[in-house]
Amino acid sequence: MFDPKLKQALARVQKPGRYTGGEPGCVYKDKSQVDLRFAFCFPDTYEVGMSFLGMKILYELLNQHPNWWCERAFMPWLDMVQQHRELGLPLYTLESKDPLTDFDIVGFTLQYELSYTNILAMLDLAGIPFYAADRDESWPLIVAGGPCVCNAEPIAPFFDMMMLGEGEWQLQKVCETVEQAKKEGWTKRRLLEQLAGIPGCYVPSFYDVTYQPDGRIQSITPNCPQAPAKVTKVILQDMDSYAPPTHFVVPMVGAIHDRAQIEVLRGCVRGCRFCQAGFLYRPMRQRSVGMLNEAARDLCANTGYEEVSLTSLSTSDHSQLEQLLDEMDTWTPQEHVSISLPSLRIDNFSESLIEKTTKVRKSGLTFAPEAGTQRLRDVINKNITWDEIEKSCKIAFKAGYSSVKLYFMMGLPTETMEDIEGIAETAQRVVDLYYSNPDKPKGKGVQVTISVACFVPKPHTPFQFVPQDTKEQLEAKQQHLLHSVHSRKIRVNYHDSSTSFLEAVFAKGDRRLAPVIEAAYRKGCFFDGWDECFRYDVWLETFREFGLDTAFYANRTIGEDEITPWSHMDYGVSHAFLVHEYHKALAAQTTQPCNRQCSGCGANHLLGGPCFAYDTDLVHENR
Repeated sequence: MFDPKLKQALARVQKPGRYTGGEPGCVYKDKSQVDLRFAFCFPDTYEVGMSFLGMKILYELLNQHPNWWCERAFMPWLDMVQQHRELGLPLYTLESKDPLTDFDIVGFTLQYELSYTNILAMLDLAGIPFYAADRDESWPLIVAGGPCVCNAEPIAPFFDMMMLGEGEWQLQKVCETVEQAKKEGWTKRRLLEQLAGIPGCYVPSFYDVTYQPDGRIQSITPNCPQAPAKVTKVILQDMDSYAPPTHFVVPMVGAIHDRAQIEVLRGCVRGCRFCQAGFLYRPMRQRSVGMLNEAARDLCANTGYEEVSLTSLSTSDHSQLEQLLDEMDTWTPQEHVSISLPSLRIDNFSESLIEKTTKVRKSGLTFAPEAGTQRLRDVINKNITWDEIEKSCKIAFKAGYSSVKLYFMMGLPTETMEDIEGIAETAQRVVDLYYSNPDKPKGKGVQVTISVACFVPKPHTPFQFVPQDTKEQLEAKQQHLLHSVHSRKIRVNYHDSSTSFLEAVFAKGDRRLAPVIEAAYRKGCFFDGWDECFRYDVWLETFREFGLDTAFYANRTIGEDEITPWSHMDYGVSHAFLVHEYHKALAAQTTQPCNRQCSGCGANHLLGGPCFAYDTDLVHENR
């Protein structure tokens, strides 16, 4: 039954469906009959969080245990935040409507650096102290997982424990340990010691950080015998050991990506030097065709979705993609289900892929050249040429497409204004290709949309050493791009350089940023990833108050032998390999994809052998 305060709040907000729960696919249990309760918290709106495949995977997995109950909580939008505060309504989960303080574990997924203040907002709305040091045994265990854990030092003091790597096995082990601690009455200290012994589990309070006079880190040292000097991520060695979820909670309020999603593979072979995910999720592992086809059909049948997305960092690199599409095409047309491939590569786009994915309806077409000149594409190791871009666009236009989106970045290492002009030139050449197509639809023009993100150097990539362009440099490049476009057939979208700057500060930040984040939140900063809420001036003011220079984090070259805030995090890729790739980037030299030739990054050790079945002479030790 709804709390009277909750009923009152729902009557006052614009989208009450975000906060009611009760969607098809929800899991309900008798809380008196479960031994462990887990609140899965997504620090953004319902619509964003309900698009996140990771939550769907872990929600189904945890709830398969009869004595565990996983529930969901999202960051309320501004109008609902006001109601929580005015009515004294604590933040609750959608399934039981119980406050977060009733749970054994409150787990956050860290997908984006600019959601950090939302984590504090959710803890605040729940009445939970921010800092782990201020929470005794009476409070839930506050944990985190997700890609930002690779350097979560700016918010590490807020968490009891963090998880590196892939959560299917690891999170279950954590829940088993917490369940045992409850039954046996362990102290929080003993629980944390046991958690620190689980592979991939990082307890921030078990590490002491010291700094040099110039602000760089001097040492990161464990202060507990159970804490390893380096925490190594956990992976699923065999993706078929965990089937994709086949029961989604179907959102009441439309999610951003409201469709069936099947994860076909994990990791990526490409080695794009800017791409953090490509390094964090190494090595690439794929699921079998039979498992994927069966899961896709079951998921569509269970949810009623009429679109299934074959999801991964690079779906077209699945070695049996054509066979998978052939099997799915035996049932998708009859059931009016369309297939989308959201991560197609320009260099393996084909007429066959178009034919097999457009039998029901066409989805949008997006390519990611990333850079406007071949030299810069070689710097970032994109490994595509203009000839391949041209071939793919010709195939698309021949198939009847008349609009294409092209993704680029600006601010990449070694970038010049000529590279910026190359973005406009690439788009213009695509426009010209369309009009040179003799089979183009009569009376229909082409639309090429350029979407340009500001490059953010990220930890655990070869570009972790480089400084980000300053806000002024990025804005000058954005203006130069606009002046370089001379066709009405080309539309330009670009990201706000201010948010990208703050993202870089957090991405490379250390524990000294935690009180800054807390202070900024108390001044009203949250939903920093949303343009209408972002308060850049308040952030700069807060950094000044704490005597911290943002340029030290975002705009400084990191030494190749420097101890970084993430030096004690091991994601399988060796530091020597990142340095080697950094030097190759500066020389505009490319590296072959992993499935063609092993480059010795070190990730094969996570599998206990070669990642691919090519000549084993190519598999060599780390440099």
